[in-house]
Amino acid sequence: MSNIDQEMLKIYTSKSQADKAIGSLKGLLLGIQADEEVNEKEIIELRKWVSKHKQLVNRNPFNEFMTIIEETISNKIPPKETIEDLFWLCQKYESDSYYYNAVTTDLQILQGICHGILADGIITDKEIYDLQKWLDENEHLNTYYPYDEIRSLVLSVLSDNKINEEEKVVLMAFFKQFVQIQDDEVSQKIQDTTIDVNIFGLCTSEPEVIFEGKTFCITGVLQRGNRENLHKDIIKFGGIPTDSITKKTDYLIVGDNGNPAWAFSCYGRKVEKAINLRKEGHTIMLIHEFDFSDLIDDLL
Repeated sequence: MSNIDQEMLKIYTSKSQADKAIGSLKGLLLGIQADEEVNEKEIIELRKWVSKHKQLVNRNPFNEFMTIIEETISNKIPPKETIEDLFWLCQKYESDSYYYNAVTTDLQILQGICHGILADGIITDKEIYDLQKWLDENEHLNTYYPYDEIRSLVLSVLSDNKINEEEKVVLMAFFKQFVQIQDDEVSQKIQDTTIDVNIFGLCTSEPEVIFEGKTFCITGVLQRGNRENLHKDIIKFGGIPTDSITKKTDYLIVGDNGNPAWAFSCYGRKVEKAINLRKEGHTIMLIHEFDFSDLIDDLL
């Protein structure tokens, strides 16, 4: 590759990295202000976030971000005002960005929101309800990781219209899978709080399934019927049943294993492979067998 090509690649890669960072920062700011309070730990986490992205600080608007944060800390500017100023800068940057991709950016915002919620090591009821509102407003992300898993978990937590401490710990354990807290004290607090909670894969709540030409795989022991009959139903509606998970798999039907923790997690080799593929950007949807059976019944 020529020196000119390398320089062009560096320019485009840097711009793409900046876009990604802006998306996650915008979500981080939304998460921090979700409970309408901004505390010192959240500002510290914000400062460390910028420090982590210091390779971009010399680019606009990152030099402005650093200046605003430093002024907040040194001149005692109200933290809430700081968050609002930074969010305004993010929006300004996005409106000028020709790399802007709605889905990618919205997913980055979602991860940033979860980061902001975890920034002080505490999850409040209001933060959860605000997250639910954002999820409801962005249902176009329903087939993408981690949106559908987060939404499934939040719907489960709020199903009885109340939130207990155990459910907050479960949310914390799930968020920490893709959120890297920069403050060591807060990070250790989260680790200690969630040490006994294992969250792996979540089935999509209220799944929307397209059968025609789509590939379906089944895992686990089915409580309703058997695999042979389910395969016949899938074929009847134009789907393609397979025995293994690949990058071409569209849906993984997960058999109910009777585990009391089912509302929060499902397990197994195929689930693990599906989750790993989803993290790479493949849109494989995990569906609980009961939800899938209900869909079949509605079509028969």
